[in-house]
Amino acid sequence: MASQVCTFFSMSLLLFLTYAHYVNGGGPQFSYLGPSGPKRWGSLSPTYSTCSNGKFQSPVNIIKSKCVPGRHLKPLDIEYHVAVNATLVDNLFNVAMNYDGNAGVFRLNGKNYSLVQMHWHSPSEHHLDGVRYDVELHLVHKSVDGEVSVIAVLYHYGHPDPLLSKIQTKLAQLGKMVHKSSHEQAQIVIGTITTKQIRKHSRKYYRYVGSFSTPPCTQGVIWNILGKVRSISREQVSALKEPLIFGCKSNSRPVQPLNGRKIEMFDDEMSH
Repeated sequence: MASQVCTFFSMSLLLFLTYAHYVNGGGPQFSYLGPSGPKRWGSLSPTYSTCSNGKFQSPVNIIKSKCVPGRHLKPLDIEYHVAVNATLVDNLFNVAMNYDGNAGVFRLNGKNYSLVQMHWHSPSEHHLDGVRYDVELHLVHKSVDGEVSVIAVLYHYGHPDPLLSKIQTKLAQLGKMVHKSSHEQAQIVIGTITTKQIRKHSRKYYRYVGSFSTPPCTQGVIWNILGKVRSISREQVSALKEPLIFGCKSNSRPVQPLNGRKIEMFDDEMSH
């Protein structure tokens, strides 16, 4: 019965129930190495079985030449607020920024998805034409009926990322707190932060239906991977890795089979 609930077609309730799990890392501890690594996730707990059995898993390798032109797609309709309250959290397997209250919305298919959290993976989880980038940022949105949509941003090494530059001091503090607390989850209130940089360069993207890329690997997540690759400094990536437990320093799941899924592509320049 549990495995049936985890199917793509009955996703809404389960997404709602497991969302807190996804953000907070509840359940058995998993990692990216050895016996608790990605190949074993499905056997760590019955609630993680979809990680092994699911047919609509994430991340994937996006081969541009095989993408389907999304003729019905439009530029991403994002309305993030200029200033919102945020908390920086060490989830042990990633560093996340949780937003308090109304941080803004992403409108998709006539439905509002509220921005609730963002977190980082290094190296990237999604590949473009087989290329794995240095970092991937996931902006997690949830609708009132429990559905989840993620906007993913890829980064290569270069100039510092403006958003991370604003929280650099807090990120360093988080790393120090972790060492003092024997890797228990730590958090730091950031206060007000602007998210306006996130809205830039969102007029080319790839969309498909997949899953959470961490246990319980729940399916039915609508993914939107931006085509514009941004830059991030090596120092910033080191700061993101510092608070994580040993087996999660490199916290990217290997790409998963498409199993017949189509990836749609939207390019504003080509739509005119």
